[in-house]
Amino acid sequence: MEEYYILDIDNRLTGKVAAVITAAGKGTRMHSKINKQYLELGGIPVLARTIAAFQQCSEVDEIIVVINEEDINFCKNNIIERFQFSKVKCLVSGGAQRQDSVYKGLCAIGDNCGIVLIHDGARPFVAVENISESINAARKFGACGVGVRVKDTIKISGPDGFVASTPDRSFLWSIQTPQCFDYSIIMRAHETAVQNNYIGTDDMVLVERLGISVKILEGSYNNIKITTPEDLIIGESILTNL
Repeated sequence: MEEYYILDIDNRLTGKVAAVITAAGKGTRMHSKINKQYLELGGIPVLARTIAAFQQCSEVDEIIVVINEEDINFCKNNIIERFQFSKVKCLVSGGAQRQDSVYKGLCAIGDNCGIVLIHDGARPFVAVENISESINAARKFGACGVGVRVKDTIKISGPDGFVASTPDRSFLWSIQTPQCFDYSIIMRAHETAVQNNYIGTDDMVLVERLGISVKILEGSYNNIKITTPEDLIIGESILTNL
């Protein structure tokens, strides 16, 4: 039986839907002088492709983009204004870690937010359908995230480097973004993490630590994160098959 975590169900259903897109990483693994989110795929910057999916989703009311402070003018001129992203409310300078950047983005949303999506700026192939499904699931369950089923067999090792166990692959997921939440829940999760000095690997785990159930939605293997030069090659291949 699935759990429901309800704080203010009326606001969850009627409040605005905001998206926080994180693009404050340096992208050191890309070995490029240009931050990875501004590299081009098919002649369009990665970050522009990412924002476009949320711009196109009719259910998203506003977008907050979190970037490096030194990139604010560049992003404004070459991404937001160039592609006329009317839903982008503001650009926010990022924090020391991704979790800090997300929290700063959440704080910039303002009043009357019912649902918030959190998405990696370096995932340019997110489907509009997955964004809509995430919003609907968050309204119902309070917290959800997109993922794909693991294809490989996973081994858990002991401290000696030998196999300790082999989990059932049918229950394993590779988690992506967007991750979508009741705004009150994710704010409480981030504030609790700050109080406990806890750094999580994603936003779902912060909510899990509150004892709240998080729904997993089936995503797409195309929803890759552009991190290394090889990912750009894969991305170009994805573009040719869309």
